[in-house]
Amino acid sequence: MNRISICRNAHLVYNTLGYNREWTYTELKHATGLPDRDLNAAIGWLAHEGVICFGNESNERYISLGVNVYIG
Repeated sequence: MNRISICRNAHLVYNTLGYNREWTYTELKHATGLPDRDLNAAIGWLAHEGVICFGNESNERYISLGVNVYIG
């Protein structure tokens, strides 16, 4: 694993998350086909960039795209 593969995987995860819904980790893993290590690195990359959100409902954790709102 290197920076380029992490970035490529982050784009895959980002595009998958773009379907306007919240995903569980298991759903995201299944949809992307990434192993745990690669998926975790991609999620970390996206979290660092501030483009994803994490939520909890009924003891289940969700990942979704963040909403960027600019009012100027």
